[in-house]
Amino acid sequence: MSDIHPQRLYLIQVSASEVLLPNGQTLPMVCVCYLVQMNDGRNILIDTGMPKGSANGEDVIGQLAEIDVQPSDVNVLICTHFDVDHAGNHAAFADAEFVVQRAHYEHARGDNPRFATVREQWDRPGVRWRIVDGDTVLLPGLELIETSGHTLGHQSVLVRLPETGTVLLAIDAVILASRLNPDVQPTPNDEDGEALRASTRKLIELAERERAVLVVFGHDGTQWRGLRKLPEFYG
Repeated sequence: MSDIHPQRLYLIQVSASEVLLPNGQTLPMVCVCYLVQMNDGRNILIDTGMPKGSANGEDVIGQLAEIDVQPSDVNVLICTHFDVDHAGNHAAFADAEFVVQRAHYEHARGDNPRFATVREQWDRPGVRWRIVDGDTVLLPGLELIETSGHTLGHQSVLVRLPETGTVLLAIDAVILASRLNPDVQPTPNDEDGEALRASTRKLIELAERERAVLVVFGHDGTQWRGLRKLPEFYG
């Protein structure tokens, strides 16, 4: 068995806002990225957040600099999907290998207006792509989980850490803790309600099977208040 494994997981909050609900209450929301550092020195970045200058917080590049990680130090960029709040700074990581689900890559490249805002960030000449199909072990202890519904070919990420244990990054398959429900109803931003429900059930079963100690929801500002954020980490 390989002794290579994830050593640290950094949670990177790049933006925060509040959404006004019909009942007059506000719902705290965040925009986030993640960095997995392997024990062999490789840096695996998951998403890149809002485009530089558009977020109401420090962008991913500035935050990585706080732990002495430059864009050129990132070996792999996991692209969960190409929405503007997840792919806004991809071009800064030109030296990295980009990993995406085939279904999403083809869906986005097909002149889909949903992904046009930051298309120049990910659809560029010279990008080194790794196209995957379905659930994939990317590296020992780091797995990609196909979770279509929010958009076709969306992927979540499972990280096995030596001290913390297993952490499941749901990304936008489950954006809030309250939506970790097998009968969840889609939001206007979700492309396929039935696929979303299937992916939610899949993540619930995965978290139970893997005994995940933490499920991180994609935009849950309430949850994020209690999580360790860069420069702190889970190890």
